[in-house]
Amino acid sequence: MSTVVDPPVASPPNETAPRSGPVRPATVLPQRTAPIAPRRNLRGSTREEVFNVVGAVVGGCAIAFLLFGWLAPLTGIIGWFVVAFLAFLGLYVLLARTGNDREHVVDRVVTVLLYSAGTLLFGSLLFIVVFTLVSGWPALRHLNLFTQTMEVAGPLDPLHVGGVLHAIVGTLIQIGIALAITVPLGIGTAIYLNEVGGRFARFVRTISDAMTALPSIVAGLFVYAAVIQLVTLERNGFAAALAIAVMMLPIIIRAADVVLRLVPHNLREASYGLGAGRWKTVWHVVLPTARPGLVTSVILGTARGIGETSPVLLTSGITAVLNLNPFQDPMISLPLQIFALVGSPEPNMIARGFGTAAVLLLLVLGLFVLARVLGGRKPGELSEAERRRVRRRSMEDLQRMTSGREGGNR
Repeated sequence: MSTVVDPPVASPPNETAPRSGPVRPATVLPQRTAPIAPRRNLRGSTREEVFNVVGAVVGGCAIAFLLFGWLAPLTGIIGWFVVAFLAFLGLYVLLARTGNDREHVVDRVVTVLLYSAGTLLFGSLLFIVVFTLVSGWPALRHLNLFTQTMEVAGPLDPLHVGGVLHAIVGTLIQIGIALAITVPLGIGTAIYLNEVGGRFARFVRTISDAMTALPSIVAGLFVYAAVIQLVTLERNGFAAALAIAVMMLPIIIRAADVVLRLVPHNLREASYGLGAGRWKTVWHVVLPTARPGLVTSVILGTARGIGETSPVLLTSGITAVLNLNPFQDPMISLPLQIFALVGSPEPNMIARGFGTAAVLLLLVLGLFVLARVLGGRKPGELSEAERRRVRRRSMEDLQRMTSGREGGNR
């Protein structure tokens, strides 16, 4: 009787024999010797930072006064502000380095530069508005500026005679025609670029980007040669509206294109997943989501077109009478009226020009507020009339489904 002995089992090659001695951890964390630095407050300012800013401002103004009044032969208000700002910036860097590291100093200096840029931009805008209103106040306080034309007013007539009613009406007519042309074309082109695409879409996007830098005088010459010389044979408001539309269209296309790109793709995919087609997805999902941005694009285009002077001068001409027919006879606009009035050597005409500029500012502000009221709601936010419409449709759907269920049970 023989005995079968199993062969010895070989250990895996990766298995090693246990080592003798204490087991040490595989990862060794370094010991922290320096204390943890306190977290900086990025949203507010400490008392020390406020004192640094105030001290740097006072020191910069003092240095500018010393250089411009005592130590150096420097003059000019603009130069004074430049020297004061540079001195303020240098003093602020020295004060911010006291007890702070380099990263903190860079952060505070960049913050000061950004605040300074915003203050400069707001100050420039405020200066333009205040200067225009103050210079045009002698003409603005007379109601005839809004109710009369310059048909019977001469350069030497007082400010209570004559007005710019014909320019206001001409501007509204021209910008209305231009908006009727550019809004559907601009937004429709932006929808095509984003929702359809293709090789031709890339070509259209390139052309629209290039047209944003088109000089306004070139647009006026194009309309003058293509419309006035060949079709109407005379300057009129419709030709001016076409020239303004040429300037507005690429701005609206570019801005609307950027806005539609920001609409999340998962909204489109959810609409397609529910069985909606491309047109319903664009109409009920994409456009309502991008509505505030599209309104902004229209405002940008309107701001570009409503202030144009050279294309209107070439295509509509200058007149002092009220013209309500854009297809016949010259029709002046507010920018062109400002150009004609301010170029006069008479003080009353110059005051009328600044008053007309103030009217243009108020008109642009009114159009901006109207556009924000009509299209400034957030995506998904419904008005009261839209809520009633949605509730009525929901009740109709509920009744239809209830009646269909009862018919099926029968």
